[in-house]
Amino acid sequence: MGNVYTVRLPDYRKHIEQCKFVECTAKRIVIRAGRRGGKTIGASVRGSRSFLNERRVLYAAPTSDQTDRFWTTITKIFEEPIDRKFLYKNESERILEVPGTETRIKAKTAWNPDTLRGDYADDLILDEWQLQDEDAWTYVGAPMLLDNNGNATFIYTPPSLHSRSVSKAKDPQHAAKLYMKAKQEEELAIKEGRVPRWRTFHFSSDKNPFLSKEALQDITKDMTNLAHRMEILAEDVNEAAGALWTRKTLEDNRITRLITDLDRVVVAVDPSATSDGDEAGIIGAGKTGDHGYILADASVQGSPLTWAQAAIDLYHSLKADCIVAESNQGGEMISTIICGLDKHIKVSLVHASRGKQTRAEPVAAKYEQGFVHHVGNFPALEDEMCLWLPGDKSPNRMDALVWACTELRLEGKGSIDWVRAIG
Repeated sequence: MGNVYTVRLPDYRKHIEQCKFVECTAKRIVIRAGRRGGKTIGASVRGSRSFLNERRVLYAAPTSDQTDRFWTTITKIFEEPIDRKFLYKNESERILEVPGTETRIKAKTAWNPDTLRGDYADDLILDEWQLQDEDAWTYVGAPMLLDNNGNATFIYTPPSLHSRSVSKAKDPQHAAKLYMKAKQEEELAIKEGRVPRWRTFHFSSDKNPFLSKEALQDITKDMTNLAHRMEILAEDVNEAAGALWTRKTLEDNRITRLITDLDRVVVAVDPSATSDGDEAGIIGAGKTGDHGYILADASVQGSPLTWAQAAIDLYHSLKADCIVAESNQGGEMISTIICGLDKHIKVSLVHASRGKQTRAEPVAAKYEQGFVHHVGNFPALEDEMCLWLPGDKSPNRMDALVWACTELRLEGKGSIDWVRAIG
């Protein structure tokens, strides 16, 4: 008889919602849950059960901090067989394996496709999926499962505007769209009497029986209503009630045809306070007659030299007239940096004498009247516009857009039908 080792799984059965997805046997699972809702602990249990069935497990999250909870839980679960050298543990690589076999658990960071490459899995778990580049699944993750027809689990919390600022996703709504697609396929399979290939799970933070109820009640005082809905209740919110812009307004006025012979073109910059914080908003816009066109979003995260160069590059690409910046938000610094890099660029400094809501409202009105058009799609910018509520801290892309439209002085007296005809 071989050696017997004790494996201590967390008591996940007390968490009903967690138990449901841990024990689900579908090939593809999408989990949408609130912060501290038990997603990662559940993923640890799910990965451990798979490992005990001699499968190869790969867990991936955007940063090393986010993989810590998973890895700590895994090593605690298998503490005895690790201590007794039955399992090999590589702490730096975060690998746990049965020596001489393919049975393994690995935790790694995966902001984008490149950081996820170089492995294969029987079970792939992508945590904080909303913040990852969606190509990490389509180009890298899915092919990893080919060897043994593996399974995939996607875990996410609907991202508020703050968390979206550090996202690598091309489309900030990609996790929500995956959930919706999976839900539709799940419902169709059940309707047709088939075993669903996709299963979806949704639960809020308060479904975690191990969280303090008092803390959950108290936290509502420290969050905006919208952030609470997304981060705690785990609601996918496409637009906020009370926002100055709506998805319908943007879509109704969107055009795809290239606009030429613009009367004016400007690049507006709303700088980030830190190089590792929010992105610096950089928006290119133009004007023909009474109509404005949003031409480009070159927003970028980085040092002042990084976003200044990005603004200069967009200025030359669009053949702009000037770069616009707010004088009382580092405008003099912006002017100095940009002119230091390219002395031929005109920088127009504008002073904000009114609040951000007051400045944004006339621009939003021009959108409603059909005088401002997005030339193509700008998912990150449009998210900010449709999710920002007056009174909240305004995001940088949206601020830059407001400055650009204000600088263009859109009067809105022309014919809306004329613009739609050329579009």
